[in-house]
Amino acid sequence: MESQRDAFFNELYRIAKKDKDIILISADMGAPSLDQWRTNLPGQFFNVGIAEANMIAIAAGLALSGKKPFCYAIMPFITLRCYEAIKVNLCLMNLPVTLIGVGAGFSYDDSGPTHHSTEDISIMRALPNMTIYNASDTTLASHFAQLAYESPSPVYIRLDREELPLLHQGTKYIGDGIAYLREGCGYSSLIIATGNMVHKALGIKEVAVWDIWRLKPLGKTDFSGIKQVTTFEEHMLAGGLGSIIAERLIGSGLSIPLKRVGIKDKYYYVYGGREHIQEVARLLI
Repeated sequence: MESQRDAFFNELYRIAKKDKDIILISADMGAPSLDQWRTNLPGQFFNVGIAEANMIAIAAGLALSGKKPFCYAIMPFITLRCYEAIKVNLCLMNLPVTLIGVGAGFSYDDSGPTHHSTEDISIMRALPNMTIYNASDTTLASHFAQLAYESPSPVYIRLDREELPLLHQGTKYIGDGIAYLREGCGYSSLIIATGNMVHKALGIKEVAVWDIWRLKPLGKTDFSGIKQVTTFEEHMLAGGLGSIIAERLIGSGLSIPLKRVGIKDKYYYVYGGREHIQEVARLLI
């Protein structure tokens, strides 16, 4: 299977061949899909080394010059390490720069909490002008390239390191950023998930399942007939998907019971594979 990273960059490459203003900047990150950039589009690819905050400043300058920059790094490094630069250089000026982070949740299971990305949704959605996409499969990851290319504002894209099964093959997603994977049939219980946890949600029978692939702005939601909502996320509960849905329910004046399944207020120094970490964190129910 193709990784989400390669699916995204292969699609972006096809777009970049027609638009010389697209510039891809890497912070010392490689990928098979980047080889074609180095070989065929050398003037549109730059590796700035382990200097993520500088990468954001370079991207801002390029955007102010009329270019369409895309920045790529491991997820915690392109968000937490660069947070002030993203706020000041991108969001305050509302520049069309896309940030691509690889390693959602416990993707880097063998690297410990320094490489886990479990707070990024919380911090990135606090920034005005920022749009957030989260891929649950390679189909969505590929589609995000076009969405980001068309955006006039900053975009943050979350990609999973793991090669996950296809969920959305053959479907064209435009709309409001929600895929209704299982609905109807009189279901009164709903699981709302994002990223890799969508696959866990689909393993539970006799419930409706939504895949929220655009976390900000959250699209239109219809909770008609729903009596219980559960959110699944491989992310801290504080400020993550569960918080997003809670805000929507309260803001809509709905009193539907909500159960949030996510990471408690804790870092996990646990090894033995991703599913083992999920089990220790009580994400597998």
